[in-house]
Amino acid sequence: MKVDFFKVEVVPHNPTWKDAFITESKQISLALGENCVAVHHIGSTAIPEIYAKPIIDILLEVKDIIKVDEQSSKLEILGYEVMGEYGICDRRYFRKHNDAGMRTHHIHAFSVGSMQIERHLAFRDYMIAHSEDAQKYSDLKRELAKKYPDNIESYMDGKDCFIQEIDRKAAEWRKIC
Repeated sequence: MKVDFFKVEVVPHNPTWKDAFITESKQISLALGENCVAVHHIGSTAIPEIYAKPIIDILLEVKDIIKVDEQSSKLEILGYEVMGEYGICDRRYFRKHNDAGMRTHHIHAFSVGSMQIERHLAFRDYMIAHSEDAQKYSDLKRELAKKYPDNIESYMDGKDCFIQEIDRKAAEWRKIC
């Protein structure tokens, strides 16, 4: 059962998110077999000590993105809803809900070499390495969730400029690391 209404809620970092990612990544890897090159934990649940929506974001690197379409029934068996590109060219997006209808996982699949993979990993790694910026992000998310508890679009729009700035910093930082 899915709920159409999406309440915007951010919660303190939960150390069990890492284990939830590991468990899910193993199931996804088995389902996709050799097409799956790597599975990464991304998003705020992958950044220690910051508030996050309690949804595990998973980044998949695959050999063939078209083959993911052919394999999507295997992810449906794991409880994922197939969403196609869902607004991002060359991505395959899946989402999963628990029995109460609450969103629990997102999968973002891209072909190996996609710029999106590097962007997501650079963002995550930069935030882990730069706790002051991570804390600013956490504070912003808490403020936006309080301001827009019933409006996920306004919540996301409110983060956009900050995310773009961190993406820029992360790309520069990645070059020197």
